Amino acid sequence: MNDTPAPSAPALSSSARGLTYDIAIIGGGAAGLSTAASILKRKPGITVAIVEPSGSHYYQPGWTLVGGGVFKQSQTRRAEKKLIPAGADWIQAAATGFDPDGRIVHLSNGSSVRYSILIVATGIMLDWDAIEGLPEALGRNGVTSNYRYDLAPYTWQMVQTLGRGNAVFTQPPMPIKCAGAPQKAMYLACDAWRRRGISDNINVSFHTATPGLFGVKDYVPALMEYIERYHIDLQLKSNLVAVDGARQVATFSNVGADGATTKSEVEFAMLHVVPPQRAPDVIRNSPLAGADGFVAVDPATLRHVKYDDVFALGDVAGTSNAKTAAAVRKQAPIVAVNALAALEGRPMVADYDGYGACPLTVERGKIVLAEFAYGGKLEPTLPKWLLDGRRPTHLAWLLKEYVMPLLYWDGMLKGRELMVEPRPLCGKS
Repeated sequence: MNDTPAPSAPALSSSARGLTYDIAIIGGGAAGLSTAASILKRKPGITVAIVEPSGSHYYQPGWTLVGGGVFKQSQTRRAEKKLIPAGADWIQAAATGFDPDGRIVHLSNGSSVRYSILIVATGIMLDWDAIEGLPEALGRNGVTSNYRYDLAPYTWQMVQTLGRGNAVFTQPPMPIKCAGAPQKAMYLACDAWRRRGISDNINVSFHTATPGLFGVKDYVPALMEYIERYHIDLQLKSNLVAVDGARQVATFSNVGADGATTKSEVEFAMLHVVPPQRAPDVIRNSPLAGADGFVAVDPATLRHVKYDDVFALGDVAGTSNAKTAAAVRKQAPIVAVNALAALEGRPMVADYDGYGACPLTVERGKIVLAEFAYGGKLEPTLPKWLLDGRRPTHLAWLLKEYVMPLLYWDGMLKGRELMVEPRPLCGKS
């Protein structure tokens, strides 16, 4: 994306004023709400619409702790209407189509929204149907997932009641939201069984479709210590393809050292599944999508590579950063200032370094706090003498349990940008 000023958006016809906005934000999750709050904090009085069909908003990073018996399910859910920032209109509908040339978004309620600037924050699609037999197996016969609000309590129920047998945890091919979450569920379960003194009765295996345990090598040694401590059978390049809930059998596709693919069946007493994930169909089938189906944006400015009046952030953005709430907290202010600059016909003013964070809960009370940017470069927030993220620490656990929820509900969703103020692009302010 070049840094030359973009022309100001042309005025829209008065006949469309009822659904015409300076900025339309598609998605009212963490990314959409945070960006709206940041924009309105900087420029009150402009017209902003948030298009979001759900009446509930979820703190999804908390679902791991629900599945680990630390949080209550209710702590992770609030009413969407109470989180809409003052000055924004909430349109309770879903986007069904994009016309970026006409600057129109079509909605599920039959209406359309016209915009001067569009921000796409729809999130990622969890494709439960991609695994044969999984949808009907979930929530019974020991099949669960912390990736669903209603199932996270069942994870903890299984951890508490399981006395013996095979406990199988899975991770699909990338990209997925919070790539450490599949492991988090496993480590917390293993720690609970260790505390109950029944670890020897439970055979734990981790089947991941990835070629390694974690994508950033600096954090692997600490994680491997826990793999060994809990006697976890680590199966790399092993992808879950089918579940028979009644028989309690999982089928995996395995890639061997010679590249050959074979299938294997594994019996389970407990199966924690992470589904494959992809861009929502409405994005994949739109002019906004890149080759991977996600919104094609410049990885630094988060501006669309073709449409200068379109931005994207969060899980739907076609960038290589970790898809986490921590990434959104960093991206939202950047998109806010860049979107306002585009609205005024000015060049981009801030860039994103790819920062993301993954607090890996390796046991109750300790976390390996992975923080990294594009290319796997380590980007710790706190000095090493205070917190070395490459090692499990209790301080990181305290941040996860107490500080991060506050930063989420009372910080980023309200446009408060503690330690994430936008970095000037190429020295410009």
